[in-house]
Amino acid sequence: MQEDLFEKYGKSIKKGDVLFEAGEQGSNMYVVKSGSIKITIKTHSGVDKTLAILGPGEFVGEMSLLTGQLRSATATAVENCELIVVKASVLEEMIVHNTEIALRLIRKLASRLIGADSLIKVLLHRDSKERIIENIKRLASTHKQDESNEVRFKADFDEMAEQVGLSREETENIMLKLSGAGFLVQDGGDWVIANVEDIDEFLNFLRLKEQYR
Repeated sequence: MQEDLFEKYGKSIKKGDVLFEAGEQGSNMYVVKSGSIKITIKTHSGVDKTLAILGPGEFVGEMSLLTGQLRSATATAVENCELIVVKASVLEEMIVHNTEIALRLIRKLASRLIGADSLIKVLLHRDSKERIIENIKRLASTHKQDESNEVRFKADFDEMAEQVGLSREETENIMLKLSGAGFLVQDGGDWVIANVEDIDEFLNFLRLKEQYR
């Protein structure tokens, strides 16, 4: 079924290609079939800030279609991607005639709002270690645990630094310390959380330490 859709409505883009830019009029939304798309905004200082990295099964660019407003962010391929293109007229018809698709879209939008709240929560932390750990937990919540309770996510030091509002040097230093302590493991281009519960316990320890300093 998905292959038939891709044959009819598919679009392939290469790593580094810009799918759309902030400020553009949106006439299509996209469903990621394979690969991943990075969503960024430009700060007042001109720095690109990563809001999300969306993988297979995720919607990209739906807000512009639903609101009629210009694109609020830029979407760039993190790796080679296959996308299914959905035009505005098709999306409206799908929502009207297919309650399952409408509910799925609502759930995705609700999830995005929760993700935005989580990112705000990350940035409110004054302690740099807590910021990074909260962000790791946020990234982990968007990925499934396997049977061994491990969670994999992609994030390089630059992206993590953007997300938590710290320098690359400080971010790298903290993440390598977490790795050295066994909370994180680098595996190729992935980070692996050995046990999410251990991360929670360490975060609680940091908070208690700060409280009784």
